[in-house]
Amino acid sequence: MLLSAFADEISQELEEQLAVLAECRIRFLDLRAMWKTNVMELTDDQLRRIKRTMDDRGMGMAAVGSPIGKSRIDQPASLELDRLKRAADIAEMFGAKYIRVFSFYAPEGKKISDFGSAVIDRMGGWVDWIETEHRPVVLTHENESDIYGDIPERCEHILQKLYGPKLVHCYDPGNFVAVGITGSFENAWQPLKKYVKFLHLKDRKADAHTVCGAGAGEVEKILIDAHKAGYDGFMTFEPHLRSAEQFAGFSGPERFKAAVDAVRQICDRNTIPLD
Repeated sequence: MLLSAFADEISQELEEQLAVLAECRIRFLDLRAMWKTNVMELTDDQLRRIKRTMDDRGMGMAAVGSPIGKSRIDQPASLELDRLKRAADIAEMFGAKYIRVFSFYAPEGKKISDFGSAVIDRMGGWVDWIETEHRPVVLTHENESDIYGDIPERCEHILQKLYGPKLVHCYDPGNFVAVGITGSFENAWQPLKKYVKFLHLKDRKADAHTVCGAGAGEVEKILIDAHKAGYDGFMTFEPHLRSAEQFAGFSGPERFKAAVDAVRQICDRNTIPLD
């Protein structure tokens, strides 16, 4: 299993991000924000500066941590398609395989559960664009509060329709706890695991995020099962131990290190190798 991280959980400064990742023996990052600027708004010059510095440190990029799909389903389709094109360019610049995506919010005053067909159509359009343009990227859909794919049943609906070489699932155990899923190993992980090619390392209990293993996300059981099944993809730290917002989260250097230590302890006692 390959460790990565949303390094803006550590700091908004590139040098501090990379220094802490090196200390934690993490060789990849998911680029979500830098210098208080979302990845989609970074200029080409800023991106080139990030890449040069990462190359100098021997760091790679696991995914573009985009906010694609964190918009209302009744907004124009071009909004997210344009962002997808930009995200694909960024991914190719860094040699990243994955782009994180979401499955839309409801129009004002309505329920997103009523818009399943529209969600599938929009997301299917993203897959079609990638395939038509022969872009070497894979979309990884994250379960997130208040979007269509926030509960296992609707994640499965998306994946039954669209799963394949260009769209997989990013499983976030903490986010399932946040929307009230209990017994998530049986009720979320088991039905979804065949679609999971990307994992987020986040846990939660009640209304607070915790290090993995201390919450209700059943992270240890999931990691054991994933290892037994031969999972060898990315696991990205997104601990949110100090704050969690719609488009970002923050832990700070010391709490981030605690989050990493908790996962390494889980893996050590279960003989799960990490890279």
